[in-house]
Amino acid sequence: MGGKTRTDAQGVVAKGWDHDPPAKEKLVPVGILSVATGALMLIFGWHETSDAWVDALQMWWRQVKRAHRSIKRLVIYLDNGPKNSGRRTQFLKRMVQFADWSGLEVRLVYYPPYHSKYNPIERCWSALEKKWNGVLLNSLEVVLQCARRMTWKGRHPTVKCLDGHYPNGIRVPAKQMKAYEARLQRSTALPKYDIIIKPKTADMQVK
Repeated sequence: MGGKTRTDAQGVVAKGWDHDPPAKEKLVPVGILSVATGALMLIFGWHETSDAWVDALQMWWRQVKRAHRSIKRLVIYLDNGPKNSGRRTQFLKRMVQFADWSGLEVRLVYYPPYHSKYNPIERCWSALEKKWNGVLLNSLEVVLQCARRMTWKGRHPTVKCLDGHYPNGIRVPAKQMKAYEARLQRSTALPKYDIIIKPKTADMQVK
């Protein structure tokens, strides 16, 4: 009773939020799970793009390659998202470059559309969500601390942050893509869902 309406210097009534204000920036996590060992790496970046995906993969390989010197072939199970699909030209180009950079034969195996729930990494996300349930995620450090505290198969994940500018919408021109497409060994039965990329050998580089 008898209250006054708060106004600014120009007499304008301030509008209140009926929900939390929109975030100024959003973090996007990339998860890389070793199915054989249960080791999990969570990499947080500011944008989800094909380049961010492959840069995160390179970060992971730098971290683990010393412990996996004998590995010559990397099988990657993926969902069928738009940033890393078997038709995304920028992603495929970067994966060819990753194979050459790492010296690994890479096999991309995709879950069918709407079946990513069978991917073990999805259960890792559930564990992460339970850890930060009810926490006000208002800073990068809070997010990273919550991620470090979660466990998967009794182990804490390795948590990293991916910096850099990753613009959307980058595509490889069709003429340029022909050289990369020639490097892709697509399954005859499932050409979009099963792709092998062999690293460039010394002989190939000379040519």
